[in-house]
Amino acid sequence: MNSKERLNETIRCRPTDRTPTHFRSEPETWEKIYRRIGSRDYERLLDYLDADIRHVDAVYPADKKYDGFYQNCWGERHVFKDSEYGPVRELIDGALKDVNSLEEIKHFNWPTVDDLDYSGIGAFCDKYPNRAITYSLADFWTRPSNVRGMQNFLMDMSLRPEYCHYLSNYFTEFYVEDFRRAYEASGKRIDMFLTYTDVGTQCAPLISHKSFLEFVKPYLKRLADVVHELGASLFFHSCGMIYPFIEDFIDAGVDVLDPIQPCSPLMQPENLHAQFGDRICFHGGINVQGILASGTAEEVRQEVVRYEDAFEKKGYIISSSHFLQMDASVDNIFAVFNKSVEAFQKET
Repeated sequence: MNSKERLNETIRCRPTDRTPTHFRSEPETWEKIYRRIGSRDYERLLDYLDADIRHVDAVYPADKKYDGFYQNCWGERHVFKDSEYGPVRELIDGALKDVNSLEEIKHFNWPTVDDLDYSGIGAFCDKYPNRAITYSLADFWTRPSNVRGMQNFLMDMSLRPEYCHYLSNYFTEFYVEDFRRAYEASGKRIDMFLTYTDVGTQCAPLISHKSFLEFVKPYLKRLADVVHELGASLFFHSCGMIYPFIEDFIDAGVDVLDPIQPCSPLMQPENLHAQFGDRICFHGGINVQGILASGTAEEVRQEVVRYEDAFEKKGYIISSSHFLQMDASVDNIFAVFNKSVEAFQKET
């Protein structure tokens, strides 16, 4: 099987020649890896790790620099904190933190898909004919909360629900058109569209089930329906203990659930497979907060085998439980893919 075939069969919870893999990392962790391996050859590294997925996105307008912070086209704001491996991006409350009316929200200078550049997507797909292609990091709930400020957004859900619905509907419809344009630009070669929105904490859901049904599920279903209409799959990411929502994710049309943050007995792979079987594909699980940061390379390899066995080597994509963080050792990162730094360097 090639990577494209392997991923698409796995999403359907069918057996494959091996478990597919996905490499994803924060920029500062990339820098740590480059320094350790003595190479900045991104393509060669991913090929060596035999990572099955390649990610493409449209080009967005550049962030604008203000006094003390940066702001993107959505109104999300961030600052950079120094680290050993370069600047680390840290979100702060966004441009709509202090608005007091729905009219102010509506009159913000919202971007449209016409502001995006899709011209490079086709050439990217040409470059990887046998790799699985993913697109976007769409966000219809957490991103609005970043723009509004999380505390305000959570209060809006109770006191001003029309604010939340306006924002989530705007973002959802933006991504509906974005997905369609990207799919056409790719020559219909995108396999999976990625949606990121966090509805869990370390120990419990972030919001009630009632709020989830009103403010999250309808927008998620809208995106899933469009993705399936295009003939692709929908990947949904939420950190935290999201077990109580998994049946709703399945009902909404999610094909792949990420990141299996193993923060509760309910979120362990054995329980997830026992409860949800072949109804949804799982992605991630190799814990960035635990074994990748403090374990050994051999322990990481054993954990990968544990996840593969728990899912009976189908319906599971090997990856970390989030984008790789700086405190993961490079040896442990390579061990996720059953590879070693030394072997990579010998091939140089």
